[in-house]
This record gives sequence, C-alpha cells and structure tokens, in this order.
Amino acid sequence: MKITVLGAGVVGTAAAYYLAGDGHEVTVIERHAAPARGTSQSNAGLVSPGDATAWASPAALKTFLRALYNHDLGIKVRLRFDPYFLAWSLRFLRQCTVARLRANSQVKLRLALYSRDCINAISAETGIGYDERKKGILYFFRSQHSLDTGTDNYRYLAEHGLPIEIVGRDRLAELEPGLAGVKEKIAGGVYSPIDQTGDSRQFVEKLAAHAAEKLGVKFLYGTAVEGLDIEGKRVRAVMTSAGPIAGDAVVISMGPESGLLGRRYGIDLPVYPVKGYTATIPLEDESKGPTMGGADEDQLMAYSRLGNRLRLASTAEFTGFDRTHKPSDFATMFRTGKDLFPGAFDEKKAELWAGLRPMMPNSVPVIGQARYENLYLDTGHGHVGWTMACGSGKFLADLVAGRKPEIDPQGLVYVN
Repeated sequence: MKITVLGAGVVGTAAAYYLAGDGHEVTVIERHAAPARGTSQSNAGLVSPGDATAWASPAALKTFLRALYNHDLGIKVRLRFDPYFLAWSLRFLRQCTVARLRANSQVKLRLALYSRDCINAISAETGIGYDERKKGILYFFRSQHSLDTGTDNYRYLAEHGLPIEIVGRDRLAELEPGLAGVKEKIAGGVYSPIDQTGDSRQFVEKLAAHAAEKLGVKFLYGTAVEGLDIEGKRVRAVMTSAGPIAGDAVVISMGPESGLLGRRYGIDLPVYPVKGYTATIPLEDESKGPTMGGADEDQLMAYSRLGNRLRLASTAEFTGFDRTHKPSDFATMFRTGKDLFPGAFDEKKAELWAGLRPMMPNSVPVIGQARYENLYLDTGHGHVGWTMACGSGKFLADLVAGRKPEIDPQGLVYVN
C-alpha cells in the first residue's frame, strides 16, 4: 500500500521504518525542517520499563489538586479557560483508582519491555548508535519514608516481569560511583538492570536517514498537515501546505497535535500536551558525573549520561501548547543536579529546551484503526514515548498487515 505517516518524531519514524520493512510505499509528513524537532528532540534520555507506572493514581490525584495552588511542585497546573483540559482532567480523575493504576501500568510495562527489545534490534540491524548505555537505571529516594512507600509500584511491576533490585545507599553507590559522594543524602532505591539510556534525537535522525536510503521512505520536511480529505468511510488524501497527498492508508503520529487533528473528524482522542523541561550540559569532569541513568524520586528529576554530556529533565506542566521557557524554569533542576553531582558541570554551558509530551488520561498510548477504514493511530505515548515508540511502531505494522502481534494486544488496540 501507499501509506502516509503524519509526524517524524520517534513514534512516526519508527512506524515508517516497520511499515516500509513490510514492503509498503511510505511517505512521512513533518512540519519541521528535520526529524525529531518536536517532542522527540529532548527528553530524560531514559529507555525505562522501570518507569511504566501510570501517572493516574490515588497519590497523583492529591498532587494534581495541590498543583492548582502550589506552583513549586514538580507538577504544575496553570489554570486557564480550556474546555479540552477540563475534559481531559475529568477522564484523568476517573483513572485515579488503585484498580485502574494497576491495569494501566500492566499495559505500559508490556509495551515498554517489548519496545526496549525493538530498539536494540533496530540498532543491531542498522548499526545505529545514539550515545546508548545499557547499564540500567536507578530510581532513588532521599528519605526512609519515601523509600518505604515509593517502592510499592516497583514491586508491582516486578510481579509482572520487570527485574529489579531494592538497594540501600551502599549498594546504590557501588552501582553508581557518581553518587558515592552524596550517598548519605539518599536512603536507598530501586535498580532496574534492563533499563538503558540514549539520545532519542540521534536515534531518530539516523533511523530516518536509514529508512530513506535503504527502504525508500520519502520524508517531506517543512510540510504542515492542514486536514484530511474524507469521503464516506475512507480518507482519500492528506491536505498539506504542499498540496494533497493521496494514499491507501494514513497514520496519525503527531504527538500532542494528534488530538487537535483527530477531534476535527469525530475521533475520540484525549491527547493533551504536558510540558517538560530539559538541560543538556557538557561534563567538565566526567569522573564526577553519573555512569548510568537515574531518577531522584523526591525531587522529581531524571538524568542520563549521553556520551560526555549530562541530560537533566524535570517538571510536568499543564499549560496548553505553550513551548516557551525562561532561565528561572531550570533553577530547581540545576540545584538538584549540582547537589547530586558537585563539580561535574557548568550550568552556564547548558542547552535549554522545553517541549510537550502527548499524554493520555490513562498514560497508555493509542494504536490501531480509528473511525475510518484506512486511518490508523499511533500516538499518546506521554512521558515514556522514547521508551515505547519502537514497540508501538512494530505493533502497528502487524495490525496494518493483519498479522497477530507479538505481544498481547489487550488494552493497546484503539477503540473509538
């Protein structure tokens, strides 16, 4: 078939790679001048099945409500008149039960474990390198109370297939020498040995180049999606700033904009943007930086080692489609980073960035056919899009081909 993929982030590019591998003639439409210039440009760098716990939970409900008036939290809610945010919030609140938390986390973990294997398989098949490190990730807590309560979700993931080790501060410092000097500030944590790290932008840029050169995928950069030409139960063409592009099937992988497009055509797609901030900093002294990825669970900051660079990431801010940032937005992040890795970096050399994560109320992406016979979705991956993108691309290709997916589709296939 002739298949048009909307979006050249990690999700859309991975989908295009697998679809082209099945012999389809694939065209990718991207409004930016190059791949991975939206949500996939920068993130914590974590490929993290260990972070598969869904956001919506009884604890998250309390934090969400506190964020309405306390803007110093890692989660920030800027009140504004936005009926879509109100509708999204109500659906999010309905997911904040223990039963829904467990069910949603199981689905995320299943896809995350599968996707990690897909990322590694793509890297092996294509020779793509992306400053990857396969040393695991540490999720640590600063107080005994937060350690005692915070490990519950990790233990649940362990019951469903995630290998973990609960570690004290001495074992943590043994695993991560970069934290040895501050281990007295840490009560302990969770080590997920199969988690890994890497630069998603590098990965997407190289995968797009490979897909274009070896698989014949056509990338149309600097081209905006303006709408869909629909007749009856089928999409005839994608209307773009470069004119209509006809095809046999269309895949929506437009990140946070997916919901905007879907709503115009009666698709129930509650994707809402959640803003996150990152700083990428050259290491002044590599021996003082981390050797693997990690997450400071009390300070709500994640980090990864990307070659000779340190990536810091923090904050989940509900502020619509605003992508702007200012230096003060990164102050807490830098303070935490310097506390953990003193002398490792100079914040004045940081490359600052803010982008939007496409969040679903249940934290589970939507994949599959939607409303029209030849329209597919592969979107809504939220804060772990880098982790789940390749698995969802392969899963989608199986659905398009009519093959039985390699993992259980329960909870993943889109139902409109």
